[in-house]
Amino acid sequence: MIAVIEHEKNQYKVDLNAPIDLSIPLGDVKCFSAPDVKIEPYTNGEFVGAVKQGAPVNFFNVALNPHGNGTHTECMGHITKEQESVNKSLKTFHFIATLISTQVKTDAASNQIITLDEIKKQCVGKLTEALIIRTLPNDDSKLTMDYSEKNPPYLSNKAMQYIVRNNVKHLLIDLPSVDKEVDDGLLIGHHTFWGLDKNSIKKQDRTKCTITELIYVDTSIKDGIYFLNLQIAPLELDASPSKPVIYRLKKME
Repeated sequence: MIAVIEHEKNQYKVDLNAPIDLSIPLGDVKCFSAPDVKIEPYTNGEFVGAVKQGAPVNFFNVALNPHGNGTHTECMGHITKEQESVNKSLKTFHFIATLISTQVKTDAASNQIITLDEIKKQCVGKLTEALIIRTLPNDDSKLTMDYSEKNPPYLSNKAMQYIVRNNVKHLLIDLPSVDKEVDDGLLIGHHTFWGLDKNSIKKQDRTKCTITELIYVDTSIKDGIYFLNLQIAPLELDASPSKPVIYRLKKME
């Protein structure tokens, strides 16, 4: 199935039969010492909801933490008292996205940081409404990593300010968080992204913007412009397990 997408007066062909899945299955990665995903058959008396145990259907309960167990998309409710729902915040699901690969730098305190200079170097030209960041080095160990208590890389606040100034509405990254694992609860990057810090760009309405964390972009996928389908479960929570899928764009003459 071929679709035609128009973006900034250019037309692109998209092969919808060639998706590139950026999600990691729930439970394969872990961060912030979250409990493991728990999947078990529902039981009621002698009934056990598993076909292999004699039931007519599989009928399972699932317990998970969206932020700590895999690819997830979050809204500003992640850091507000109102706990806005990502299901209500994200109402359109298709975007033009820019994929970039960024080197991680180490500062004097041994923190691994994605710097402003690195983001600017990789973001050539005008940014699209969605930005996908793949950190380097990159390998499939990211598919099974436990990031807990390891101080993984994160975005510098200057880099986040640049992203917001360029009106990126949907940020996707292959790390557990845009902020430092332990930062005394400041979450500066999150506050900057949603316009909730004192230095925010007040003219922007960031209430419908999202951050997607713990994605994985295989090294074989080239940097560039893609068509993004950002899928979430309809949970009335600040975050939901998600399945971002991108498609290659072929410019039409």
